Amino acid sequence: MTSELERTDVVIVGAGFTGLSAALELKAAGIDFILFEAQDRVGGRVESRQNGLGERIDSGGQFICDDMPEVMALARLRGKTLVRAYAEGDFVAQPPMSASEGARTYGASMAIRERMNAIAPDDPAIAGLSVAAWLARQDDPEAAKAAFSAMIEGLWCQALERLPLWHLIDNDRRITNEVTELQYLLAETMHSLADDLASDLGRRIRLGSAVARVEQGSDGLRVVTDSGLIAATSVLVAVPPVMASKIAVSPPLPAPLSKALDVWRSGMVIKIQLRYASAFWRDRGQSGIVIWREPSSLFACDVSKDTSHPALAFFIGGSLAKSWGDLDEATLRTEVTSRLVAALGDEAGAIIDFSFRIWTDDRWSGGGYADLILDMAATDAERVLVAGAPPIHFASSELSPSFPGYVEGAIIAGRIAARKIISEIQSAIATSASGS
Repeated sequence: MTSELERTDVVIVGAGFTGLSAALELKAAGIDFILFEAQDRVGGRVESRQNGLGERIDSGGQFICDDMPEVMALARLRGKTLVRAYAEGDFVAQPPMSASEGARTYGASMAIRERMNAIAPDDPAIAGLSVAAWLARQDDPEAAKAAFSAMIEGLWCQALERLPLWHLIDNDRRITNEVTELQYLLAETMHSLADDLASDLGRRIRLGSAVARVEQGSDGLRVVTDSGLIAATSVLVAVPPVMASKIAVSPPLPAPLSKALDVWRSGMVIKIQLRYASAFWRDRGQSGIVIWREPSSLFACDVSKDTSHPALAFFIGGSLAKSWGDLDEATLRTEVTSRLVAALGDEAGAIIDFSFRIWTDDRWSGGGYADLILDMAATDAERVLVAGAPPIHFASSELSPSFPGYVEGAIIAGRIAARKIISEIQSAIATSASGS
């Protein structure tokens, strides 16, 4: 005997902060849903692991700030302990430069960024220009250009030669914090916040169950998963665009939507946490922040949760993450340690734990903090994705009107998409009730 087809109002694909936030909106509205997550955990690109000392650390997204109201409100509501990230003292530049020269160079790089953001994303004068091509036209000192490149590659984890200028401007204008995004970390880990949100959803979350295909028929949608077949009124694909493009849809999505999914590529990043017996950099009057101009995709900062747990995070982005991701652990450790010793002195080599997460080519999350449009002409791709093809909808941090690529953006995007679906369902109910 064939088992009865399981039914729900909405299927959500992906239990990152976008999917979790959407699910909580649907729950509050009394809409039935099932949230499918391919991995055996929630959080998406926010993740935690135990290091070699048995300590729980963030191996994915970690930092938040006061100018991110939604995630800050959630952290406080859930009773999380905000730890102010240590930033007192001098930062270290590599190759070396004096503190005064470093301050001037940083200021000049920020001036480049402000000048860039003053350009309208749809200005015909920048059509087809990469960030690298635009930067080459600027008259700024080479050191300032190098610092700007390091900043952008560190944030977006892509080579500037591949990144459309209009896309960077459009993204950067939506990142509106006036205080540093490295302001706080959570003592309990950022991932614990995702776990808390998931705990409110109970059995509506199904972990370890990937969605392979969405079938559209005259009687609604059918969603094919690892664990079975689900009938639904609506589907919300709440994963990054690169992951969303891997889900088959039958019959195929409209051509503009398929094209809009295909123009995105994931950034590439490796995140490493190094534990020390003491925060030796603080004793020297240093912040622990190290900014490399060459290679331009390295960055380090203090992620100590308290004085008893001194730690630095070391980030490798862009093409360097791709090549270093193929190294064995011993060689990777040597590469990282040698650069920290050059920057901070021999004490940087006295590592008591070396924990790393290679996100490059991650099966379910992509390779970096966010997906990026790498097609110079795909200026409408984001708009097309946001519109979706109802009853199939798309949402992710990348599509957020605020803080794309951040947890804040993921929360906002999930709520917006859920409210749109709620409105559609309620409208259909009202139309059916009126008999029209």
